[in-house]
Amino acid sequence: MPSSADTQHRLREICRTAARVFYEKGYTGASMQDIAEAVGLTKAGLYHHVGSKDRLLFEIMNYGMDILKETVLEQVASIRDPREKLRQTIAGHIHLIVRARDLEITVILHENRSLRGSLRERIDARKREYIHFLENLISEVQQLSGREPLISPKLAAFALLGMINWLYQWYRSEGPIPENQLAQVYSDFFFRGLLGV
Repeated sequence: MPSSADTQHRLREICRTAARVFYEKGYTGASMQDIAEAVGLTKAGLYHHVGSKDRLLFEIMNYGMDILKETVLEQVASIRDPREKLRQTIAGHIHLIVRARDLEITVILHENRSLRGSLRERIDARKREYIHFLENLISEVQQLSGREPLISPKLAAFALLGMINWLYQWYRSEGPIPENQLAQVYSDFFFRGLLGV
C-alpha cells in the first residue's frame, strides 16, 4: 500500500502534467482523457487520484500556492529589515512567475474564474493570506519612511500583485531583459513610485 508521501508525490506529478495540458488547451478545452493520456493513466485511474476535473484544478491551484509558500514566503521569513524583506519578496514572486517550469502558477492566474464553489473559496482564502502578508509588510516599510503614505497598504499590495502577475503574459526569459534586472526595476519602481520611499 503506498504511503501518504508517495500518494502526495504522485498527486504533484499529476498536477504538474495537468497544468501543462490546461496551459496548452485551456481548462474548458482540456478533457480528462487528454490529461489521463498525458500522465500515463487510464481515465478511471485519473479519476481515482483526483475525483473530478474541478477537484484536479483545485489541486493544481493548491499546489501552486504551496510552491509560493515554499519558494517565496519561507525564503524571506528570517529577514528582519522590512525593506529588504519586501525587495526579496518581489524578486521571489517575479522568479516564480517567469520560470517556465511552474505552470501551476500560470494556471492559478489564467484559470482563476474556472474554479467554483467551496473549492474556489479555499483557494481564495490562501490568496488572501498572501495579500495580508504583503499589506502588513508594505505598512511596515511605509512606517519606516516617517512620512504620510502615498497609498494605502491594501491598494499598494494589489498594485504590486497586478504588476508581477501580469508578467506571465508578456515576459520571455530569452528576451532582452534578464530576470535580475526585471526584479530590480520592479522593486525600484514600486518603492519610489507607489510607496514614495
